[in-house]
Amino acid sequence: MSGGPGGPGGVLVLGEALIDLVPVPSEPEARRAQPGGAPANVAVGLARLGTSVAFAGALGGDGFARSIERRLAGAGVDLSLCARSELPTALAVADPGETGTGYHFHLHDTATFRFPDRAADAGRFGAVYVGGLAAVVEPAAQAVASTARAAARHSLLVVDPNVREDRTIDPRRGLGLLRDLCAPAHVVKASDEDLLRLWPDRDPDESCRRLAAEGRLVVMTRGARGSTGYTPGAPPVSVPAVPVDVVNTIGAGDAFMAGVLAWLARAGGRERGWERALSPGRIEHMLTFASQVAASVVTQTGTEPSAPAHV
Repeated sequence: MSGGPGGPGGVLVLGEALIDLVPVPSEPEARRAQPGGAPANVAVGLARLGTSVAFAGALGGDGFARSIERRLAGAGVDLSLCARSELPTALAVADPGETGTGYHFHLHDTATFRFPDRAADAGRFGAVYVGGLAAVVEPAAQAVASTARAAARHSLLVVDPNVREDRTIDPRRGLGLLRDLCAPAHVVKASDEDLLRLWPDRDPDESCRRLAAEGRLVVMTRGARGSTGYTPGAPPVSVPAVPVDVVNTIGAGDAFMAGVLAWLARAGGRERGWERALSPGRIEHMLTFASQVAASVVTQTGTEPSAPAHV
């Protein structure tokens, strides 16, 4: 293909690139500014795993945006579809706890969520990833929904609902938008916590089985308890987490998502339905690969994954 990024093996990532303010272990009152945002982390992870990827978010006009751009471009992410603005960059204040990391967001009047829909571009890529805050924060949410609908028709739509709770986000509306986003998806990756928030009246395993029965590949992550893959009409396949000394959990789920997408980009094609017909052995291979990618993040202080030496 010519005329821009894309191709059967390429991935379009649509969503936010922002700044995480994370605790400094040696200084309890200090916070370190670190480029983040689930979609941006996924884009960087894909590039570092050797997958052709274009990021279609938005970058602002401040120093934080320049740091984000250096990170994305330095990893090899194509930014030709990225919108630009003179507005500042959104901030996410990380609040690690015993059960994981929570966030408090500063989102309004920022450049981060001001990007157009990319429905016209979706068919030029083998896969389109959507999720994160951009799926529920306007004006980005409308662009994400429109692009997702086009990707479901013309590409492989991959959704990570990545539920976030904060006073700036209407929980009822946000959960509704994420459920709507999962409906047309070919692949859904979600944590057990995400699934409980989206469908609180049933067990996460049951939610995955229902989603898969409707014709999807579904991947559920359970932190230190590993991951499970579901396909229509086949028993679930589970893989344990890689045993490591955990230094940091920020970005682990995004690294896992990048591992799944990179594996699918290498293993699949454009034939409809191939991702739902994966054999148990191939699902195990995919989950093992993604788990090793995630393990490369949790053993360090940053969010940059590396490719496994072997699977």
